[in-house]
Amino acid sequence: MTGANSFQVSGYGPERAGWTRLLARDSLARRLDWPILLAAIALSLVGSVLVFSATRNRTEINQGDQYYFLLRHLLNTGIGFALMIGTVWLGHRTLRTAVPILYGASVFLILLVLTPLGSTVNGAHSWIVLGGGFSLQPSEFVKVTIILGMAMLLAARVDAGDKPYPDHRTVLQALGLAAVPILIVLLMPDLGSVMVMVIIVLGVLLASGASNRWVFGLLAAGATGAIAVWQLHILDDYQIARFAAFANPSLDPAGVGYNTNQARIAIGSGGLTGSGLFNGSQTTGQFVPEQQTDFVFTVAGEELGFVGGGLIIVLLGILLWRACRIARETTELYGTIVAAGIVAWFAFQSFENIGMTLGIMPVTGLPLPFVSYGGSSMFSVWVAVGLLQSIRVQRPMSA
Repeated sequence: MTGANSFQVSGYGPERAGWTRLLARDSLARRLDWPILLAAIALSLVGSVLVFSATRNRTEINQGDQYYFLLRHLLNTGIGFALMIGTVWLGHRTLRTAVPILYGASVFLILLVLTPLGSTVNGAHSWIVLGGGFSLQPSEFVKVTIILGMAMLLAARVDAGDKPYPDHRTVLQALGLAAVPILIVLLMPDLGSVMVMVIIVLGVLLASGASNRWVFGLLAAGATGAIAVWQLHILDDYQIARFAAFANPSLDPAGVGYNTNQARIAIGSGGLTGSGLFNGSQTTGQFVPEQQTDFVFTVAGEELGFVGGGLIIVLLGILLWRACRIARETTELYGTIVAAGIVAWFAFQSFENIGMTLGIMPVTGLPLPFVSYGGSSMFSVWVAVGLLQSIRVQRPMSA
């Protein structure tokens, strides 16, 4: 290799030239992070089996075809994989130049949700129905654009060598960039997505080297904002009821606490090795609502037991470990921030999803990355994998 200069490119023309040099001098396959790629594929395939188990007998939603959700989950995975390849081909540095366009498009889409084009699903007005059984949840893509936008601002002067770390003005600009979509999503209201976005912002700030005063200030502001949201009655009744049920599971076991209670029964009945694939009484009896999406982990817990549930957690752990390694080894702050933002996103969302099935976190409607059924979620997490692979591929081998 000729050194780091071969990879310090920006813009569409130099980026393509950088790729030509990369492919000519080194093996792309050798530079990919295979543990991340294989873990993501395994999670998606395990998810397809769990989704099939949860929906094969649900004639009221599978349109009489037991393979309806299975085939769509595999299709979503295939499209997501293609998006990952496209992201690696473009490169995270090329996407850096396109951040204003991507940011504007994502904000436009979430604004559309607040118009008559938006649709309400499970109490959250956060969807755009496309027809033909397809829908779009723009807030999933906002997670990616917040990471890219904040990374672009925070790393600009540092990577150029002008400053050793982001100054206060730059941090304020980055927070303003993130605040706009977060506030719009809060108006839907989609509290689960807002929680993930706030964690992403914290992770990005920590990775950027910004003053810890900003982190502590953001935590204080978040606590104040949560109190204000509660006092001003911004949350819908169903969201307040979910938090109440989390605080006291026996409050309404036949109503708002039903999902959590049934989820805990399903997981608890699985034991060490589970009742066997397609043999779970809770799953077969359709006692757990939204089992192919928010509560898909209950299928693993009941039918595959502690071993199956543990395997999913191990695969997520491998993915997070390798993403942390990419964040640590890249030589540019921009790549570090992007990778760290993805780590914060995946880690919190996985913990929240699994935690709500165990009753240790409130029910927020967040999918389990790669495993839950849902196109928007699947597409966004595979794009994130593509960003991680691009950072890995385009770093100097000496790093």
